[in-house]
Amino acid sequence: MTKKALFLDLDGTLLNDKKEITPGNRAAIEAAIAAGHSIVISTGRPLASAITQAERLGLTGPGCFLITFNGAVLYDPWAGKTLRSTTVDLDTVWKLFDEANRRGLHIQTYDTMNVLIEPRCDDAMIRRYCGEILMDFRVIPDVRTITAPPAKVLLISEERGPLDSFRAWIAETFPGALDSFYSSSRYLEIVRHGLNKGTALTELAGMLGIPVENTCAAGDEANDIEMLLAAGTGIAMVNGTDDAKAAADTVTEHDNNHDAIKEIIEKYILSSPAQ
Repeated sequence: MTKKALFLDLDGTLLNDKKEITPGNRAAIEAAIAAGHSIVISTGRPLASAITQAERLGLTGPGCFLITFNGAVLYDPWAGKTLRSTTVDLDTVWKLFDEANRRGLHIQTYDTMNVLIEPRCDDAMIRRYCGEILMDFRVIPDVRTITAPPAKVLLISEERGPLDSFRAWIAETFPGALDSFYSSSRYLEIVRHGLNKGTALTELAGMLGIPVENTCAAGDEANDIEMLLAAGTGIAMVNGTDDAKAAADTVTEHDNNHDAIKEIIEKYILSSPAQ
């Protein structure tokens, strides 16, 4: 048996619109793991949120791994071990907060257990976000009170224009230091330069001794594009964005509400030979 690894985005991919895993997808994942393949949740979510979700999905046993913070942290839930963590330096975080505050944009960062916000951002946005990712938030008096560099910074806006403008400012202000990309139309993710789901896929596959050509990846959003390009087979969800579909080798027939991951596992993990 040729061992393979399947890298799965969470929202809009593995999870349906109710943030649940369908019975068909669950059974297919269990069959893939039983056959000796690896399943990797690859998400923009914080590590604590991804661990909670993996526990709910039953994806914390041998052969299961997590890519979190859009590639900033690699984690083995079975061993309870962080395999690699890369952070944004505090001086940069402070500058990002200062500029977001000047523009009146919602901005947040993270510690090991909480989303961190300043009092100005204690609003409906943070409550909705934390409800989606199953995580608590903590109000800090000032971002300069945090002492541990975080894995990422996130901006939220109901309008795309202010986020596009902030992204342009990042590119001009921190050339070669930061990368930014969208995980949804409302979420602008900011991480250390060179980090994304694609580089994390390549790195983790190497750790597992699995050739990249024996990897598959499924995703639906802009922050999945590098992962789709890096995988041996990149698969965009039929419910995904046009950009994700353009980056993929193929597109699913079913959407995230109708067993698309089962479709992928049957076609490319259990039945298809390695490329």
